[in-house]
Amino acid sequence: MTEVAVGSRGWHARAELMDDAPLAFDSFFEAEQERLLRALALITGSRAQAEDIAQEAFTRVFERWDRVGAMEDPAGYLHRAAMNLFRSQYRRTALALRRAVGLGPQRDVFEQIDDRDRAIRALAALTPRQRAALVLTEALGYSGEDAGDLLGIKASTVWALTHQARSTLEGLREDGDG
Repeated sequence: MTEVAVGSRGWHARAELMDDAPLAFDSFFEAEQERLLRALALITGSRAQAEDIAQEAFTRVFERWDRVGAMEDPAGYLHRAAMNLFRSQYRRTALALRRAVGLGPQRDVFEQIDDRDRAIRALAALTPRQRAALVLTEALGYSGEDAGDLLGIKASTVWALTHQARSTLEGLREDGDG
């Protein structure tokens, strides 16, 4: 029969009694369940939430028990898994809360409409070839060679068209600022 010692660092099977046999998950679960639940209840402030996190942590440890059971400190692995689950849950909850109460960045709806209108007017000032070259390279991220293949022109022509388009747009911006 295997004896179990629960120390300050957690669950440790006596090596001399184990004869290098893998630890039994059931024994590990029984030895660590209450300790993990108490720790999580203190951290989360909720017994129900602590039980959910502990259940998930034990499930993850069980799925990897062939490796975790052979570790020097499987309880440390269990507690780390539980803390990672808690932090992940905390981050998701905080993000949902920020979205729910509107703490995220708010964009003015009319500003978005104005931006779109300015972009449409600026692109309309370009020739169709300039507009196509600029959209393919700048907005869609195509290389000059790929954009040239799509447009049926050389890459050098694509670069010339994008340069002309940028110059035209820069001129429009200077006219609008003044």
